[in-house]
Amino acid sequence: MKITPVYIDKEINSDDNLSKIILNSANVTDGDILVIAQKIISKQEGRLVELSTVNPSLLSEGISSQYKKDPRIVELVLSESKRIVRMKNGLIITETKNGFICANSGIDESNVVNGFATLLPLNSDESAERLRKEIFEQTGKTVAVIISDTFGRPFRMGQTNCAIGISGIEPILDYSGTLDSFNRVLRVTAIAIADELSSAAELVMGKTTKSPVAIIRDYSFNSEKHNINDLIRPETEDLFK
Repeated sequence: MKITPVYIDKEINSDDNLSKIILNSANVTDGDILVIAQKIISKQEGRLVELSTVNPSLLSEGISSQYKKDPRIVELVLSESKRIVRMKNGLIITETKNGFICANSGIDESNVVNGFATLLPLNSDESAERLRKEIFEQTGKTVAVIISDTFGRPFRMGQTNCAIGISGIEPILDYSGTLDSFNRVLRVTAIAIADELSSAAELVMGKTTKSPVAIIRDYSFNSEKHNINDLIRPETEDLFK
């Protein structure tokens, strides 16, 4: 398996043809997996907010004073969330409208012009599907697309990249029913390969190298139609909700 960063020396804007920009910067072939940072998807889709236009509520003002955060950011965090999961030690963990559990509803001020913040894409699966179709139309190549973002993890220090949108790839490799090396039947082993591929890609993408895309080549995967909800544990199975 090979993982190659794609260098893009351009600030992505809402009127850009993102698939064309990617293809001008890299060669793709059938079976490639394109891992694309959420940030450039959000920028291209206009999910960029000028903070001076945000009017914080009284609740946002109260939380911001307690947690020493910009009240405008807190307002965005609340508006993009279904619920607050936990607030402690300056952190606000929320469940986003798409069902992701993450810090600050995915609101991010890094790698954007000062005074702006990005929101998560409205539907990352649709974003991934659109890019996949555009790449096929322009090249005739069939690829898979994963949109990734950086999430913290309960019980573990540090952050990892996780998939928040997919197209053309089954996100979980289920070993249930297969035999291990001692001929015992595996019953519950299901590997979140979309998350693992996202994390592997981040090793070459980085955060400061202007490489918001990585191409993973020579990895065998199932291309049946799936969506990111396959990776979100149902509430009835979640022991921590």
